[in-house]
Amino acid sequence: MTGSVIAAERWERRVQLGAHPVLYPLVRSLGALGPVLRLPGLGVLVSEASLVRGVLMDGERFVKNGASASGGLWTPVVGPRALVNMDGKDHRELRRKLADLFTPGSVAAMVEPAKESFLSRVEQGLDNGARVDLVDCVKELAGGVISRLLGVPDDAPGRLPDRELFNLGSSISSLVRLGRPSLTPRQAAKGRAAVELLAGPARAAFHGNDPRTFPGRLRSLGMTEEEALGIISAFVMVGTETLVSFVPRLVALLSDSGRVSALAADRSGLPAAVNEALRYTVPSPMMLRNVVVDGAIGAKAVRTGDRILLSTVHAAKSLGGFDPDQPTPPQARQLWFGAGTHFCIGMPLAMAEINAALDVLLDRYLKKPWTIPSRKVSTGVLIPGYQKLELANES
Repeated sequence: MTGSVIAAERWERRVQLGAHPVLYPLVRSLGALGPVLRLPGLGVLVSEASLVRGVLMDGERFVKNGASASGGLWTPVVGPRALVNMDGKDHRELRRKLADLFTPGSVAAMVEPAKESFLSRVEQGLDNGARVDLVDCVKELAGGVISRLLGVPDDAPGRLPDRELFNLGSSISSLVRLGRPSLTPRQAAKGRAAVELLAGPARAAFHGNDPRTFPGRLRSLGMTEEEALGIISAFVMVGTETLVSFVPRLVALLSDSGRVSALAADRSGLPAAVNEALRYTVPSPMMLRNVVVDGAIGAKAVRTGDRILLSTVHAAKSLGGFDPDQPTPPQARQLWFGAGTHFCIGMPLAMAEINAALDVLLDRYLKKPWTIPSRKVSTGVLIPGYQKLELANES
């Protein structure tokens, strides 16, 4: 292992420990003790990739909409039909209807305006010799995509800035905590208040019945207003934090490991580098399910009502260090996006945003190389990430 890769992995460990100074090493150490462990008061921890995938693939015994699973947490905030909190026949039917919304052309239309704003901010900052905070830039990029999900025109009166749209989405997703089996009435009310602020423009776009907008397309699929708002809110809250966590970590990994120059010159290795960075950073470090049929995971018996803690962070990171030249083992492939019927339907949109940011940064590197002169990890957050990661022209 080269010194640059060691440095890259050390920074990643700092990111993980900044978010979870006790929980991260505990989850990794517990994962090393065995693939399935029962943790009194918390649930059953599953830490091996093939077993994690098996649980995700078995929607009959392990459900997402249980009272203490991740889907159940969202129901008081976004209503009962938001896709992320559904299972069974209704979930499959709604997912089938939504599948055509994330074609390459449709995601490009949502991402391209936000990419242009991202490009402008990066170029102007670096051209002026200033440091550019990549984390803040990616938050605006995510906010710009949120505005397209809401169907908000750029010139709409009272339109919230992209950064504020991101903050609203973040305020909803931040309600989730591993040790929080349900939301209190106050927490649920806080989430609903943020959703209501997002809902205003989405309602207007829904009733405008313009199929060029995302809410308009949902209406054309036969969704009710309540269903459309629930789906939009779900996409906003589950995609914002993970994207803003991942892109700066990806850029840091590529820079710290000395791969930016080669990738800027030859983009053929970019898909493998992104995929490996997703495996190594694990932007969704834990997934939750509830048991609805007695059975077993591996050699461990599980009972109806058990909460299952799927440790994607250990399952993925235990497979080795950061190395884009090595293929991802089949059992862990795209595990960070889930598996089975709940595999992330918004993955094409997330990948389009990731690739948009990388295109801008690598094109800029070809014009004038940049470096990372300073950074600061986030503390006390659910999704590990950088609080600040600055880019500056190479001197």
